Amino acid sequence: MIPQAPSPKRHPYDQWSPDARALDLVGDKWTLLIVRDLASGPRRFVELQRVLPGISTEQLRSRLNRMVADGMLTRKRYREVPPRVDYELTERASDLMPVLAELARWGYQWSWSGPRSSERIDLGAIFRLAPGLIEPAGARGEVELSVIDGARDGGQATFTIALHGDHAVVHEAASEAAAATVRGDVQAWVRAFSPDADRSGLIVEGDHALADTVLGSLALTGPAGEAGASARHAA
Repeated sequence: MIPQAPSPKRHPYDQWSPDARALDLVGDKWTLLIVRDLASGPRRFVELQRVLPGISTEQLRSRLNRMVADGMLTRKRYREVPPRVDYELTERASDLMPVLAELARWGYQWSWSGPRSSERIDLGAIFRLAPGLIEPAGARGEVELSVIDGARDGGQATFTIALHGDHAVVHEAASEAAAATVRGDVQAWVRAFSPDADRSGLIVEGDHALADTVLGSLALTGPAGEAGASARHAA
């Protein structure tokens, strides 16, 4: 059954077509990126501020409130000091991951390049697209991705991509049962995801084929080496 349609937006497209109805919900700036950044699990307000450079506090608060009202997010409050509020995707919003993946594929094909001077580099923004971009085709197992970043608290950001045969899940945490690990510094990851797909700065341990499935799907380059130098395999 079709869920109850959300109420009209303040500035709707006023056109009776499914694409216009969809854009009424997700066509605002930041909305799709909020969906992407909640794909790895619930986040607090301040955590969303951290991963969304350029959004003001008022913009983020307004957008989250609207997305909750539209049935895109749930808001959970905890009785803690200081107060804690978590935002999480609903099924309606989670179903947008294939749409985000197609948008990313279009971006790779028509607008991709190395980082611009004005752009913040956050590899997690790409990793969080995994549920939409990766089609495991029967592959199973966990791949841990580590970005070594001296400018970050703790010096490292770690993600786990879990392949479940017919879908992929992303978590922002280390894996307890990784079949493969991939690590490198920020610049090594940037080279791996830039158009030349030079993975020579990344170090892979464990199941190389599974790691190649994840890396190739996230960067749309196929198995390591097809679009550039392959990753280094640790002994």
